[in-house]
Amino acid sequence: MHNGTRVVDHLVRAISALGVRHLFGVGGANIEDLYDAAHDHRRLLTAVVAKHEFAAATMADGYARSTSGLGVVAATSGGGAMNLLPGLAESYASRVPVLALIGQPPTVLEGKGAFQDTSGQAGAIDAVRLFTPVSHYCARVDAPADLPAHLTRAVLAARGDDPETGGHGGGPAILLLPKDIQRADLLAPDFAPPPRAHRPPAASLHRVTETLRAARALGHVLIIAGAQVARDDARAELAELARTLDAAVAVCPDAMDVYHHADPGFRGITGSMGHAQARAALESAALCLLIGTRLPLTDRAGLEDALDAVPLAGIGAEIPFLPSIHAHAADLAVTLADLSAALRPPVPVAVLAVGERPGSAAREPLSERASVGESTEPGPRTAVLSAREVPPATGPGLRYLQVIEAINSELPAGTDVFADAGNTGAAVVHHLRLPRGGRFTVALGMGGMGYAFGAGIGSAFARHRRGDGGLRRTVVIAGDGAFYMHGMEIHTAVEHRLPVTFVLLNNNAHAMCVTREQLYYRDRYSFNRFRPANPGAGLAAMFPDLCTRAPATPAELRAALRHCLGSPGPSCIAIECDPDEIPPFTPFLTAPRR
Repeated sequence: MHNGTRVVDHLVRAISALGVRHLFGVGGANIEDLYDAAHDHRRLLTAVVAKHEFAAATMADGYARSTSGLGVVAATSGGGAMNLLPGLAESYASRVPVLALIGQPPTVLEGKGAFQDTSGQAGAIDAVRLFTPVSHYCARVDAPADLPAHLTRAVLAARGDDPETGGHGGGPAILLLPKDIQRADLLAPDFAPPPRAHRPPAASLHRVTETLRAARALGHVLIIAGAQVARDDARAELAELARTLDAAVAVCPDAMDVYHHADPGFRGITGSMGHAQARAALESAALCLLIGTRLPLTDRAGLEDALDAVPLAGIGAEIPFLPSIHAHAADLAVTLADLSAALRPPVPVAVLAVGERPGSAAREPLSERASVGESTEPGPRTAVLSAREVPPATGPGLRYLQVIEAINSELPAGTDVFADAGNTGAAVVHHLRLPRGGRFTVALGMGGMGYAFGAGIGSAFARHRRGDGGLRRTVVIAGDGAFYMHGMEIHTAVEHRLPVTFVLLNNNAHAMCVTREQLYYRDRYSFNRFRPANPGAGLAAMFPDLCTRAPATPAELRAALRHCLGSPGPSCIAIECDPDEIPPFTPFLTAPRR
């Protein structure tokens, strides 16, 4: 027995004080005391055991993305700790605040041949050196009294608020916890979450403000919004800034939920999975304002020449990859509100546009003008996004467009969507029309397959129990290749009766690799086609209470979606697809077949 003053008790209370209600992980000898404390404080924190540590890390990642807060993952030493690495790498690359609590052998056994020793002593693996490259703070807690200071630093680093490591936008922080330290008593005040830091970049923000005023006098502004808008929950502030500037808005592939597709001025998705309307808006812009994105290659593919021809300004936690006037912003909700206030009242529209002569007609507000492929119905105008043309597919099953259009037709408001990597993810990003109030995530930091299963489950824990008693559904869309990697986390959704619908596109292949073999290696062979299997039937046999459907036509798919999305608990829809279908992915549509 214990008196509730252990290090692990302090940790659980601290996690709860941070507003975190779920701890994700996989048990083991050197982390079991944390689970013991979670049981004792179960009114504060629910401990969830995943089937694999990678999935536990992605659950914490998805939880953090959907709450705009912190995700927490726990793992034992040795192989359990090693399995966290790819999940933490995704959070690191995508700047997602995750706190990892990793058990270690007792300190008295370090360097003495302890099982799973990662102390770095006597030839053992050094966990600090191993995890430092995928974290913004990594420390071994060597004494109970050291925990509060380490925990504060870890939380600040995860949120991107640490003055010593700030400017990175957040990401994983890791505490290595020897078993004897976890069990030791700690007499310390209750953890007080450090306040969020906001360092107003007065001079640089003033430069961006004046640049926007000048550009607005010459023509329209295109905003390209990225994932930091979602991380900082700055969606309303982005919309207000767009209204203040009368700007066009495009979003990066991993930021589809930060500006709704039906709102005025929307110009679609940028980059390799994006839309022609985004490029057209960029080509006619007097200035491109990057908000919460560094614009990596995936987000700018196919736009490089247009970006070179347009002045760039940026606001965010990190400097864009392309030359720009930049204002650092640790909290976009605050900074965008300040920017909108500085730009009011709106710049008068009766100014000369580029090439306009004095006395000519005043420029219409952008929200009232049509663009490429834009609706001409009365009222505020927004882009009707046209799909890219892809080569016809003649193989079995449904086409990507048919699948995603059926999903579009059935998703209720507030549905969250998590898409996995590969051809499936490319099709989802290009064709999906996310309903209002929903969250969207695709893991483009590392692009690890199987990410969406754990992340969608983590998000469902955070999001599906609403105060009004309503039900929020999460939809995970993934290919069979991703399913074979980490799809058994469906077991966790079944175990907890989570309202998650898994849509599996089964083409019996690593389809993106098949496409690459065809386009770049003359289609002489394939290492990436699988022996045909039926994962839907397999899941139905494994989980008799799992609602499972296998539609073969668009009408059957719509009916299956209506049934599954309206049913409590988890469900699965398995759809046969063509492994040879080329998705709406710029590199594949522009590559000459060798």
